[in-house]
Amino acid sequence: DVFEQLQHVGHKKIEFHISTEIPAVLQINSEKEEKNGKRVYLYATTEEINNTGFGRIFPAPSSNDKMETEEEDDEIPSEFVSRKDLEKNRLSREEMEKYSVFKNYEPGDPNCRIYVKNLAKQVQEKDLKFIFGRYVDFQSEVERNMFDIRLMKEGRMKGQAFIGLPNEKAAAKALKEANGYVLFEKPMVVQFARSARPKQDANEGKRKK
Repeated sequence: DVFEQLQHVGHKKIEFHISTEIPAVLQINSEKEEKNGKRVYLYATTEEINNTGFGRIFPAPSSNDKMETEEEDDEIPSEFVSRKDLEKNRLSREEMEKYSVFKNYEPGDPNCRIYVKNLAKQVQEKDLKFIFGRYVDFQSEVERNMFDIRLMKEGRMKGQAFIGLPNEKAAAKALKEANGYVLFEKPMVVQFARSARPKQDANEGKRKK
């Protein structure tokens, strides 16, 4: 019945004889462009596609798009340091061994606060925000409030800073990527802050009382 309808419509001159050499995508596109009397050929093409092992879903382009999207999502806005710059300006393990500040380096016990030392005199809070802000989601009010920078500029603590990050995972990533990063010609030493010890001392003090 379908073939008889095609003959009445009068499209014999436009009849397609598609070979299997033409890509399946082109076959489908060419048939979509023709509106009248092409349903028969669409079914035939679908059958040919199935025989060649391709369905109507084409996984290769979608997977590539997904990978590109993930890479774009992973890239931080320009207001913060990029991962490439971190890697480019970070000392290697062999180079760290040449500096006395890394001689007895220990990362410490994981928590959401990190301790940074060996900072140059000209380092300001905005410089630390530029580096460690990449580990904070500023669209989240909770994370925004937890992000805290305390830069010491005077006394014994000069050249050191405490930075509060949203969670332990973010702090661990910051430590891994920023430790040894050269800022104003001085490599930063990044460790987990010793936040647990003061609490223990306070509890012991209460017990003594």
